[in-house]
Amino acid sequence: MPILAAFMVPHPPMIVPQIGRGSEEQVRDTIRAYERVADEIAALKPETIIITSPHATRYADYFHVSPGRTAEGSFANFNAGDVRFLESYDEELTARITKLAEQWKVEAGTLGERDRYLDHGTMVPLYFIRQKYSDFKIVRIGLSGLPLADHYKLGMLIREVVEATGRKAVFVASGDLSHKLQKYGPYGFAPEGPQYDERIMDVCGRAAFSELFDFDESFCERAAECGHRSFVIMAGALDATAVDATVLSHEDVTGVGYGICTFYPKGPDESRHFLDLYLKKWNPEMTGDPYVALARKSLESYILRNETIDVPGDLPEEMLTTKAGAFVSIHKFGRLRGCIGTIQATTGSVAEEIIQNAISASTADPRFEAIEPEELPWLEINVDVLGEAEDIDSPAQLDVKKYGVIVSCGFRRGLLLPDLDGVDTVEEQISIAMQKGGISPGEKIRLQRFEVIRHK
Repeated sequence: MPILAAFMVPHPPMIVPQIGRGSEEQVRDTIRAYERVADEIAALKPETIIITSPHATRYADYFHVSPGRTAEGSFANFNAGDVRFLESYDEELTARITKLAEQWKVEAGTLGERDRYLDHGTMVPLYFIRQKYSDFKIVRIGLSGLPLADHYKLGMLIREVVEATGRKAVFVASGDLSHKLQKYGPYGFAPEGPQYDERIMDVCGRAAFSELFDFDESFCERAAECGHRSFVIMAGALDATAVDATVLSHEDVTGVGYGICTFYPKGPDESRHFLDLYLKKWNPEMTGDPYVALARKSLESYILRNETIDVPGDLPEEMLTTKAGAFVSIHKFGRLRGCIGTIQATTGSVAEEIIQNAISASTADPRFEAIEPEELPWLEINVDVLGEAEDIDSPAQLDVKKYGVIVSCGFRRGLLLPDLDGVDTVEEQISIAMQKGGISPGEKIRLQRFEVIRHK
């Protein structure tokens, strides 16, 4: 049996009357929509409610599925300790999800629970649901720092398990929208805040789940969104399915966005295999740019065979005769996966520089694990060849789109390339370069700028 329905809901504790104590009236539309969701779930009479929550146990590289038979929780942290919960977990469904995750090589399971108590991202939806219906168990799943494709795949996995067990289940994707919608809000204002809310409500209102992948990570960070990954898992649970979507409410009067939508499956739809479509987008054709092709050939040889290639003889003359520093940047599904380079030439040619730095970027960037062979088809590689650095007297001589910056203090030195996503001002550019060089604010610094030729 497929998932009966899915619901996108927020989790502001203040909408619980015992917490809001009257202040909840300012988001009355959200409360009415939540009550309708509870009515619809009660009408469906699910055996299990699967809840994804941004505030459950969360890891950078792992989806945590809450283990055990039961879990307790209360709103004591919000001065409403008399509102308590005792929930039963669907142990069979949890075990099946964990087992299939191992088979599908999805990093998910019940290990590493840090807090067995229910989080408010889980309890707020349960508060409203339990006003109308109580004969169910739950599966509680935290988000992760893994790419959106992994979140969608987890949703597909959940759907597979639900169908295999014949469980009557609904999916509740808990998550607020942007936290930066109003200057008077608790997190202030950012232009990306209203932009995020408008886009996510439009996408979900049309059930255009393929567009969930188009939200750039740096854009989401600037918008301070909460539930995007939760919504992506939900979308995966409805993969290859025609969906009837309804927007019930959207409010932003507190400075935080609250959106509620319902999604009812209408039957198979082979055009909605959105993960397949997304992966095809990122599966690169072999590029005609010789700089990028050389970097790819170098890292693939090293990762697959532990061999460092020789400099090919059929490269353009400029790659064989020019000496220059070069950076190799590797992205996977739009997220940085490794980046290492040299400020000045350390070898006899830019070709050798690329071969060396491609290996380092894919295996020796201290921020990441070494790239595995199965990741190779999904890597996007850029090569930046650096021009000569020149001394400058003032930040006014920088341009974040045109020039990279080198910040030096004694023997410490930090570099940042130009035209990077999320770096919009010279002040940000200098600050990040200082951090990379271990240079503290207030220390006397020397500034240099350089241009790059970027090969994609």
